[in-house]
Amino acid sequence: MANMPEVNAVFGAAPEIAFPSDEAPKGLKAVEIVEGDGPMVRRGDTVTVNYHGVVWGKNTPFDSSFARHQPASFGIGVGQVIRGWDQTVPGHNVGSRLVVSIPPEYGYGSQGMPAAGIGGGDTLVFVIDIISTR
Repeated sequence: MANMPEVNAVFGAAPEIAFPSDEAPKGLKAVEIVEGDGPMVRRGDTVTVNYHGVVWGKNTPFDSSFARHQPASFGIGVGQVIRGWDQTVPGHNVGSRLVVSIPPEYGYGSQGMPAAGIGGGDTLVFVIDIISTR
């Protein structure tokens, strides 16, 4: 997909992100870099993922379960996480690696999340490895 970051296509490997330009694509975008062959994630499932989140154009993550070596589990499609996740993770299979570009209206909104270094106008980029779903 045009203007999406390039990410290493190795499920489970620490994400390496290369940005194609200073400007993020418009709207919510998701690209499946690795297609998994496990069960499909459905809205209302509890999903377990490893993820790595950066502000568009930055290299230092504001949050990374890869860095903590501790996957995260939560309900998906039910408002427990930001809308960008709820709208892009369901429909992908366990074993998939996604890269998702999330504009503010699908992330933390115009207030951002200053404690994490996220400004109100920042586009977020997540690399998401889907480990399991139930």
